[in-house]
Amino acid sequence: MRITVDAERCVGSGMCVLTAGEVFDQRQDDGKVIVLRPEPPAEMQDSVREAVDLCPAAAIVFSLH
Repeated sequence: MRITVDAERCVGSGMCVLTAGEVFDQRQDDGKVIVLRPEPPAEMQDSVREAVDLCPAAAIVFSLH
């Protein structure tokens, strides 16, 4: 799995961090998403999918290799 984000679309809601905090964080200055683990292990796939679904700005994309 590979995660990419569009920081310009991100509205800083933090749903990704609340759902998968081991994969996502937020910038201190504006709250926009930061990907901590762009290729998380398979056991995190469910939480990453949930974070993608919960993102109000649709700023997170993941693909399977």
